[in-house]
Formats: sequence, C-alpha cells, structure tokens
Amino acid sequence: MPDSLTSTRPILSVRNLSATFHNGDGGLQALDRLSFEVCPQEFVCVLGPSGSGKSTLLRILAGLLPSSEGEVIFHGEQLSSPRCEIGFVFQKSNLMPWRTVLQNITLPLELARLPASEAQRTAQEMVELVGLDGFEHTLPRDLSGGMAQRVAIGRALVHNPEVLLLDEPFGSLDALTRERMGGELLRIWQAHRKTVIMVTHSISEALFLADRVLVLSQRPGQIRLDIPVDLPRPRQESMRFTPIFGDLTRQVRNAIGE
Repeated sequence: MPDSLTSTRPILSVRNLSATFHNGDGGLQALDRLSFEVCPQEFVCVLGPSGSGKSTLLRILAGLLPSSEGEVIFHGEQLSSPRCEIGFVFQKSNLMPWRTVLQNITLPLELARLPASEAQRTAQEMVELVGLDGFEHTLPRDLSGGMAQRVAIGRALVHNPEVLLLDEPFGSLDALTRERMGGELLRIWQAHRKTVIMVTHSISEALFLADRVLVLSQRPGQIRLDIPVDLPRPRQESMRFTPIFGDLTRQVRNAIGE
C-alpha cells in the first residue's frame, strides 16, 4: 500500500460481516465474520475459490444486498442501500444495445438530471479517458468484449464516484486482451485515483493491479490472507517475472489452496 494511505482514515470498514441465503434447508452461508478496512485511493483485489462469496461481498459493499450480521461503514455511516458515491462494474458489460457508446456513458448523468450540454461534455471526456475516442457513435453489437467493458467502466466512473467496485470485469476476455485491459485499468486508476475493490480469479492480475490482496477461504468465506503488494508504481509487465512477484504468487496460491 502506498505510504500516503497508511495514515489515512478508512473510507470503508467491514465489521464482522456474515451473509446467509435462505433456501428452506437451514440457509446457505456465503460469508462468515469478515472484517477489514479500505483506505481512500487504495486498490484492493479479492481472490478466492469459486463459491467463496466474493461476488456476494461486493454486492453488500455496493448496498445491493443486505448482510445477515455485521455492518459496512462508509465515511463513518452504516451502509444499507446503494450510494451514488459507489460505482459498480459487473462481470458482463450490461450495455443498452440501442444506445451508442456515448449514450451509454451519458446515461447516469441523464438520470441525475444534469444539463444536456454538461452531460455530453463530461461523457465525451470519459470516452477519451477509457480510450474509445472515435467510437462515440458505435453500438454495443459492433464492439469487442474489451471495448464493451471500457464503456462499462466509463459509465461507472462518469458521475465521479469515490469508490469503484469491479466484479471479475475481464473474466470473459481472452488472456492477451485481459492483460491489456489490466494495463488500461491501471492507467485510468492512476488518472483518477479512485478507491477500487476488484474481484478476480487471476492471481497474476490481482498482484499486478493491487496495493493489497485479500484471499477468501472456501464457503463460507473467511479472510484467509490479507497481504500488501509492495511493488513500485507505475507497474511494468516485466514485474510479473521478478522474484518478489513469484514469492507473492506462492503465498496467495497457498492461501487459496488451504
């Protein structure tokens, strides 16, 4: 974690968080007493086996799902419903197929009743930030998977949230596109320095992107490992082949396998 974050008051605090889904058979427990904090501008990746509750955790942090026990504190207040300060990017881009790139990104500003001229200008700036200049009037059907996810990220950022939650946003992409999108995400993060919490199944992706990695156990998810990623920024692809990266990879893989 960058030195500037270590003395900063947390923007999010998760306290003894548990989640159980009622299924008529005693309930299915997804999360079990998770506690951790996230500082402003910190980039945190969450890893864990399939079914460990990673997506459930993200939806609770977004205010989209209630917890069964415990609480989430956002800026000193209990979080119990969606907040405009928290943006969310799902596994699928979920773009409106009849709206162009620019129109999809503009949508949150329209819903916020921003004046049309201001909304267009802000959305155009976001189009440029996510690297889609020249594709403003393109429909989703004509975009690659990586481009569609850029639109989704732009749409989540256009109203300037403080926190960005990403649920396996590159999971459906091929390996090379996924690596490129990871680099693009870092570029966007460094430009705006949002607080980011990202779920991923890729150890290499998590270590390359994050200041810190949380590893959840098998269901019900508990925090198995909370490890800082002490790699300098800006990150370079060559870092993936360094001894420290290899050592971090082993620690995370061992924690996932426990």
